[in-house]
Amino acid sequence: MSAEPAVVLTQDSRWQKQERAWAAVGFAPVIIGGDAGAYGAARAFHEAYGITSLVLSKHQMWMIKHSKIITHLEIENGTVMEHVRTGLNLAPIRRLRDQGIPILLLGAIDSTVQAIIELREAHPEDLGEDVVVPYVDRARFDAATVKDNFTALAEKLGVDHPVTRVVDFSADLDTQLPLDLSFPVWAKPADVTAWYWTEFEGKHKVHRVETPDDLAELFGKVYAAGYRASFVVQEEVPGDDQNMRVLTCYADQNSRIRFASWGETVVEDHSPAALGNPSVILTTKNSEAVDQAQKLLTALDWVGYANFDLKYDPRDSKTKFFELNPRLGRSSYYITGAGNNPVEYYVRDFIRGELSADGGTSRVEDQAETVYTVLPGWLAARYVSDPDRRRRIRRVLRSGGTRNPFFYAADRSPRRIGLLLAAQASLVRKFLRFYPPSRVTGE
Repeated sequence: MSAEPAVVLTQDSRWQKQERAWAAVGFAPVIIGGDAGAYGAARAFHEAYGITSLVLSKHQMWMIKHSKIITHLEIENGTVMEHVRTGLNLAPIRRLRDQGIPILLLGAIDSTVQAIIELREAHPEDLGEDVVVPYVDRARFDAATVKDNFTALAEKLGVDHPVTRVVDFSADLDTQLPLDLSFPVWAKPADVTAWYWTEFEGKHKVHRVETPDDLAELFGKVYAAGYRASFVVQEEVPGDDQNMRVLTCYADQNSRIRFASWGETVVEDHSPAALGNPSVILTTKNSEAVDQAQKLLTALDWVGYANFDLKYDPRDSKTKFFELNPRLGRSSYYITGAGNNPVEYYVRDFIRGELSADGGTSRVEDQAETVYTVLPGWLAARYVSDPDRRRRIRRVLRSGGTRNPFFYAADRSPRRIGLLLAAQASLVRKFLRFYPPSRVTGE
């Protein structure tokens, strides 16, 4: 374990200032995970309430290093329930709990959310009433996030989704292959937590597969690596990244969507380790998609955030739901940057009880048209092939509507600025290597 927790407590003036700020707003945010999603949430809390966040992880990725809005505490592995349990007993967090300051406990990725849920169900006495967990129980978590469950629910409810088949790795693969699908297809693990622990050469977050033989070869490697959950295989919806969409919804204690944020993806990350992560998003509105999401969340009896991946299908002009992530997404700053701070719904519902008490049914969907981007604007615009859309994006960029989550005026220091500029240069090189703009526009 790092000595950092002891260091934090010896910096009395800074720590006491943070404690007073947390006490004033009535809670302290604790985020499990040290990546872009953790930083996006921490920035949202700082913008909304002027408070810092405690971030617990083994490593600090470049996004959170040298940050003034984050206090980092080291734990062994945030995806393991017992390590999260240990983290909640670190001296700085115990000090907050002893003072009666509630902890709002969040996970930055699916597997850290799962660990938090497991802890609440296995050791509720460790949480008590002062640790607030804004997530559903394990049964609903599995019903929504295990991808074959989500696909079956979408089909049952008539929610638009791609043509899909499920392969069960706990059964004989030979009897399940070949699949009656049109290739190419996208193959992805149904159980992302089991996938986290699966290792083999050539492993990606998701796999694009050109032929049935290639699929059989991939599945042989996956089986040999010990993965025994299911795989979801979906026919490819035509179109590049520009057809991808993102929808983030907040459902209150009655499973009613009270807030929704829609975005049109411009480009995703194409590097193997981060394949599919949205990198540039144009914020707009789509009430029809929100209505379909409401069907899913009602059936799931869902509470809290649901982040959906979707893709527009030009063949039938429908937008297809791919999956549900049980949390704010990695790119959640696209919401904050468009004028609606998402963490306020956690606080209003779980800390202050306002959404439950008002009995309302109103739904916030309006947001400013902005461009969320982790790339410099000159590169982001080059990934747009449609002339009308390119004009829209360039207009937003010229008008100051660019929102990069990592460049925050309130979180500047010489060391952080140097780190961010180096990271930005590395990111540009990565995109030019794995997904040059010429592959989209032909320029």
